[in-house]
Amino acid sequence: MKRNKRNKRNSSLQPIGMISRRSSSLRLQWWWQLLLLCMVWCSSRHSEAAGIGVNWGTMASHRLPNKTVVQMLRANGISKVKLFDADPGVMESFRGTDMELMIAIPNEMLELVATLPAAARNWVRRNVTRYRTAKNGVKIKYVAVGNEPFLKAYNGSYDNLAYPALKNVQDALVSAGLGESIKATIPLNGDVLSNGDSTLPSGGIFRPDIAPQVLKVVEALAEHNAPFVINVYPFLSLQQDPHFPRDFAFFDGTDFPLVDGNLSYTNVFDASYDLLVAALTKAGYSNMTIIIGEIGWPTDGDINANVANAVRFNQAFIRHVLQSGTPLRRPPLEAYLFSLLDEDQKTISPGNFERHWGIFGYDGKAKYRLDLQGSGNATANLVNASSVKYLPRQWCVLDPSGDIARLGNNMDYACSHSDCTSIVPGSSCDGMGSDAKASYAFNSYYQLYDQLNTSCYFDGLATITKTSPSSGTCQFKIQIATTNSSSTSPRSPGSSGGDSNSTSTSSESSGGSRRNGCYSIRDLLVAASAILIALWKLERF
Repeated sequence: MKRNKRNKRNSSLQPIGMISRRSSSLRLQWWWQLLLLCMVWCSSRHSEAAGIGVNWGTMASHRLPNKTVVQMLRANGISKVKLFDADPGVMESFRGTDMELMIAIPNEMLELVATLPAAARNWVRRNVTRYRTAKNGVKIKYVAVGNEPFLKAYNGSYDNLAYPALKNVQDALVSAGLGESIKATIPLNGDVLSNGDSTLPSGGIFRPDIAPQVLKVVEALAEHNAPFVINVYPFLSLQQDPHFPRDFAFFDGTDFPLVDGNLSYTNVFDASYDLLVAALTKAGYSNMTIIIGEIGWPTDGDINANVANAVRFNQAFIRHVLQSGTPLRRPPLEAYLFSLLDEDQKTISPGNFERHWGIFGYDGKAKYRLDLQGSGNATANLVNASSVKYLPRQWCVLDPSGDIARLGNNMDYACSHSDCTSIVPGSSCDGMGSDAKASYAFNSYYQLYDQLNTSCYFDGLATITKTSPSSGTCQFKIQIATTNSSSTSPRSPGSSGGDSNSTSTSSESSGGSRRNGCYSIRDLLVAASAILIALWKLERF
């Protein structure tokens, strides 16, 4: 009845000015509620788009199919991805996805593109133009020219190549008509910064030995409105310094904040970020956009690298950059988590933890809960990769009836060819006995080489089992089946003959993809003003 009365009233021919003030007021409240709801929703989507991306590295013996990874990214609402090259297979998998990419020129190519502008133009044509301008193109936003070229460990090898390479690549983008939409930049390590004679973030300067080269890079970035990309690793601060205050590596607060004038720092990330802000300000670029190119926490290979610490750091970091910012920069801050997947072929020169940075394991299974939107949802789950194919459920383990006197050499052989970073001191399998660690080493080798029968012998010390040897935090992997796996196995010591096993399949559930995008906040405010003015006129008429 109420609905009929309202319809009858609205259909009458009474003048607009006769509509009651209460009705107009209710309509005004309704529009306000709708508008505010839209603004809140779009604001959250804006924060998501502006905030968190991931690094996707591909240094793995058995890679997930590119399309599987892209589907996983979409299912998790990840719209920004940073790559370390421009692999054609990976690039093709992003066609039509609207995901924003930062692709890269490896350090090995810096000399070529720095000395030959034609080489830079050719690289842009083959790796940018062909994807950006084609139908269902790839949304490339940045080109990373090298990676941390001023790193102290490189002993100056790239110091004089970084700037000319950056200039030639940006010039090539401009020549291709892409200079406004795609920016060239250089991801730099935090070691390009120094406190000078100070111990405070406000004392930030560029490292004196490379300051001239870095300032030329900064000037080139500013000229094209490109961002300064910096890699920050609080984990390394804790891992490399036994006296580093543990709570300062995380975001839970500290009883001993670092006081810098009227600013207070309770974590090393804020201090490192504002150290860069101070250095840029002194160079005359106080408003330059800053992107965190790499930041994260590993889950194995070191006493400080575990799931609990990774959750503690990554979740708080996401919330921090999206909602809090630093004392000198308001949120949201743009950042790329390091990294998406574990990579068992990475060098372990920096530490055994290098192969365990992923928020997902080697097979696309989430290691822990993580709310990538920073909304405070404690039950948020990452979505696993779907339809992953595995080798058969079998493992290579120690046969205790063998000649144990030969165990040491065989373990060394297995670990020299495969990944044994989970059995080092402080790692997830450190608490297991020597026999179990031998089994882990043998199985790692066996899985690496696709479960070839000849890869589970080790002078008669190994045998194949269908009973999982995993225990507690120590997980013995079954490798995924993929055409990207290692080719032919060097036989384990003492083996002869044999053929490979067939593969089986398994799958993990995945969620649907998400679509990103929303009207800008400015557009919404303009729309809001128009609506309110119309309603005000309606009420006064």
